[in-house]
Amino acid sequence: MSDTETMTTDAQTGAGQPTTLEQAAAALEPEGDPNAQDIALGVWDQIVDFAEGLVRPWNAYQVAIALVLIAAAYLLAKLLRPRLYEWMKDREGWPKWRYRYLVTLHRRMPLVLFVILIWVTVWIMQGITWPSRSYLLAILANLSTAWLVVVVVVRLVNNAFLRAVLRYGAWIWVTISILGLSEEAMQLLDSAAVDLGSARISLWHVAQGVVILGFAIAIVRFLSRQSAATIKRNDSISPTMQVLIVKALQVILYGLAFLIGLRTLGFDLRGLAVLSGFIGVGLGFGLQKVVSNLVSGIIILLDKSIKPGDVISLGETFGWINSLGARYVSVVTRDGREYLIPNEDLITGQVVNWSHTNAYVRLDIYFGTAYGDDPHKVRKIAIEAAKSVDRVLTYPNTPVCHIVGFGDSSVDYILRFWIEDPTQGLTNIRGNVYLALWDAFQAEGISIPFPQREVRMLEDS
Repeated sequence: MSDTETMTTDAQTGAGQPTTLEQAAAALEPEGDPNAQDIALGVWDQIVDFAEGLVRPWNAYQVAIALVLIAAAYLLAKLLRPRLYEWMKDREGWPKWRYRYLVTLHRRMPLVLFVILIWVTVWIMQGITWPSRSYLLAILANLSTAWLVVVVVVRLVNNAFLRAVLRYGAWIWVTISILGLSEEAMQLLDSAAVDLGSARISLWHVAQGVVILGFAIAIVRFLSRQSAATIKRNDSISPTMQVLIVKALQVILYGLAFLIGLRTLGFDLRGLAVLSGFIGVGLGFGLQKVVSNLVSGIIILLDKSIKPGDVISLGETFGWINSLGARYVSVVTRDGREYLIPNEDLITGQVVNWSHTNAYVRLDIYFGTAYGDDPHKVRKIAIEAAKSVDRVLTYPNTPVCHIVGFGDSSVDYILRFWIEDPTQGLTNIRGNVYLALWDAFQAEGISIPFPQREVRMLEDS
């Protein structure tokens, strides 16, 4: 057939039909990405093939060996757990994180023993038989080891919900990776996505973000706790500077974890410049009190006006400082109440710090005796009575007693004494000194007068 006839035939069959060259080009073009249904069917086929392979003789033998090892691990754990528990009770003075890991190993004792037993079995079988005879056991050994590592690592997370999410998520991903299904799982999660403008957010990105940020926060919290414990053990650093260093270190670590997590997920950090501008506007209008408390907290830490353990009075609140926070100060009173006082109030208000420069606190009590009692004797008895109370200091500050006036029915005195433990209370020590005065005056025959009135009835009335 000539070229003219060929063209005519093509024209008669219709202009929409592709030529042979076009068909070849279309055949060379790559096919589109597989959809979620195709991926799920492919994974299902692999699962079916794996299940069918379990009925083969050597695979069935490996399954039976694994079941025997599981039973042996549980029996050994039942024998070893009580001994480990008794050993744990004798470990005094260990850091808390060590106790937590011991408790985790105690709870996961069957898994620990199974990992040891199955690896020993795999090494023995690989040495005396073909590698294919221990293929399934090697997979189980890798899975159990990965699960144990995940449990140990995730124990760094204190939050129970976040710890559970990370643990189960890591278990699923490790299992998928060891079974060789990671590519299919990634494609399946990435196929479920939402387009938000130029950004595309899929389940795969969400899962990555949760895992990366979760582990980053867990590591940062562990590092911050350990560094805080190390700093607090350093006696050369004042308590206020310890708090300031710990807070600054926590801010830096959490900020780095957040930025590293965003960078790992592929976010453009240049957009944070715009976000910081909006945050600045928000701080200027709506968060004035919050920023004021934050700045006041930094000032308190820097000028060392108050520190944890100080006894303060603010208005009618009297107690000792339990902790210094970024926004407030925790003050615990003698009746067990905990007041959260904003930092700004401590900067702008009048605060009585009973232990600012030292722990010595002077207390005054007033009393009176009858005019018939010798004032010199009364003063000596009062001083000795105050010294007999346990918490009253006799050195370097000794109690003193002075006459402050002559009243209508008594000679008025003031008794001054010092204590060094105001956290133990002020009212109770005053009461003990009053009781000591009462007992001493009763023993020495000194009377404490009280106002008396005489009523005379006139006869004419």
